[in-house]
Amino acid sequence: MKPLEAALQSRLSPMKENSQKDSKKLLLIDDDPNLILLVKDYLEFRGYQVMTAENGREALDILEQNIPDMIICDVMMPEMDGYSLVNHIREEPRTNRIPVLFLSAKGQSQDRVKGLNEGADVYMVKPFEPEELVAQVESSLNQIKRWQQGRPIGLDASGPTIHVPHHVELTPTELKVVQLVAKGMANREIAEKLKVSQRTIESHVSNMLNKTSLNNRTELARWAIESNMA
Repeated sequence: MKPLEAALQSRLSPMKENSQKDSKKLLLIDDDPNLILLVKDYLEFRGYQVMTAENGREALDILEQNIPDMIICDVMMPEMDGYSLVNHIREEPRTNRIPVLFLSAKGQSQDRVKGLNEGADVYMVKPFEPEELVAQVESSLNQIKRWQQGRPIGLDASGPTIHVPHHVELTPTELKVVQLVAKGMANREIAEKLKVSQRTIESHVSNMLNKTSLNNRTELARWAIESNMA
């Protein structure tokens, strides 16, 4: 982590840059204590609140009590790796909207593709420049802010709140599909992302419409957003 160490040593001001970050809370997960120390120190210097964990299981314990604005996670860790952790995060309604940034020493194209397909929003390779890490964090948080201020194209935000007549249980796959529907993705795009046939996605959407008694994909997307599933 020489770039990070150099950046820490080159600080010219003792004042933390809090004004632009609004004390956003981050969860940093890595089994390397030196990396934890350096990255935590740098992010706190930039004005973020940083919680730390050494592996995925410890992170899940933290998430029971605290919901961060973003998760920065190593991929290869003992007890529970980053892939398993992000699967837990995406299946849980309380946490499935948290952006996840993967840190990994594996930088091949197939490694990046796997990380993004597993549910990470950003994939960075170690060693990395600290300013790039901060830029990726800020970009992800700004994207969430824009999402909260608006709605996907074609989604009428002025209509009445969507209600379903009963409690609805979605399968993990249906949850992934409805999250992508809420992002405004077409069935074809969802099928390509999840590497299944378009007919399979259409079947999942149809099942969810039957479960919820909703009339169309637009209502399904609004229900997912208003229910904090997407």
